[in-house]
Amino acid sequence: MRMHFYVGLLVGPFILVAALSGIVYVLTPSVESWLYRDALTVSTQDAPQPLARQIETAQWVIGQDTLPAAVRPAPDAHSTTRVIFADPALGPSEHRAIFIDPATLDVKGDMTVYGTSGILPFRTALDQFHRGLLLGDIGRLYSELAASWLWIIALLGLVLWLARRKTLKSPGPRMAARRLHATVGVFALVGLLFFSATGLTWSQWAGGNIGELRQAWGWGTPSVSTVLPALGDAMSHDSHAHHDMHADHGVSSAPEAGDFVSTEGFDQALAAARRSGLLADQIQLEPPASEGRAWRVSEIDRRWPTQVDQVALNPSDMHILEQTDFSTFPLAAKLTRWGIDLHMGVLFGLPNQLVLALFAAALVFLIVWGYRMWWQRVKSTTVNQAQTMAALFTMLSLPAQLGLLAILALLGFALPVLGGSLIIIAIIDALRWAASRKPRSV
Repeated sequence: MRMHFYVGLLVGPFILVAALSGIVYVLTPSVESWLYRDALTVSTQDAPQPLARQIETAQWVIGQDTLPAAVRPAPDAHSTTRVIFADPALGPSEHRAIFIDPATLDVKGDMTVYGTSGILPFRTALDQFHRGLLLGDIGRLYSELAASWLWIIALLGLVLWLARRKTLKSPGPRMAARRLHATVGVFALVGLLFFSATGLTWSQWAGGNIGELRQAWGWGTPSVSTVLPALGDAMSHDSHAHHDMHADHGVSSAPEAGDFVSTEGFDQALAAARRSGLLADQIQLEPPASEGRAWRVSEIDRRWPTQVDQVALNPSDMHILEQTDFSTFPLAAKLTRWGIDLHMGVLFGLPNQLVLALFAAALVFLIVWGYRMWWQRVKSTTVNQAQTMAALFTMLSLPAQLGLLAILALLGFALPVLGGSLIIIAIIDALRWAASRKPRSV
């Protein structure tokens, strides 16, 4: 009860911001489609021009013959083609995208896109606020703090509900407030645990530990290697020579056009990928990033059923060097992919987004109602030793104390932001306990 109270009181504001910004973010795909409809859609439905010509148009727009970092052909007759360029002036995972009408070669838009999902500026700003309050890596500590504690708060609330179900049935306005708080918390429990688990996979410190654990247990998401076999030994110490397990962070850079890959290669790579079985409407083509590298063609449709197969193609003759098939992924890799897409609200489209918003709204209610309950208690009670964790800790046997400290140390090591905040909470609690033990002057 003390831990549930302390964490809710001190970490609640961070969780509240994450929940509110998450509601806004998850409900914005339709807004983004409307806001950028001129760049995303076309009115003509004539036969598309070759990708090479579409790319040349985009190169004319940027004033360079640089090869695109990636190209996303129009998924249907009503959509534009995205020609995506690396730009050193942009931030991590950001690229400049030129939107081309595939039939008329008209330029429909020119804007920055973010990450593999290719979200546009409006959602990018919301995403960065949700993840880090627009403060970069320092700001990401807030979201990691929220995700690190959310699952603990939720499980502690469940324990309290199980232990006090009979007490909660007592009459009175104060008990009615607790009963409402507990009931909403129990019904929202699955969603809260889901938010915490998937949120931690994106976090800066705990996310790194989770990534290492996934690799050690063979739970990594398979991805094709783009290193040509002839150079595999020579590049064995190159960190990029292995499968890229962080492909969600964006597309690669690309060479100058004409160095060893031409714009016509995109049409050839697309045809080869279709022959290999990559039939999704949404597809991304990445040219070799340097000599000794292969083409990578990826399905990027993360709705249900998920289509994220990949092939690596030899640039000399476009034969398949390596291929991944989502249907053969380990279950853990599939669950990771689905969990991320569920968290982003893309797996099942609008129903997914509405359910996420409902759980997030429940979380907002729990936090606000919890502060209301705390304020009512402050006005009606006084501090004593039993209200601090330190006082309760001294009542435990020595083996129980050592066991509890060991568990907390392991949690702090696995989730560093949780560990640091736990130390702060313990210091505050110890000071309150010490103050409550001092004799009061008459």
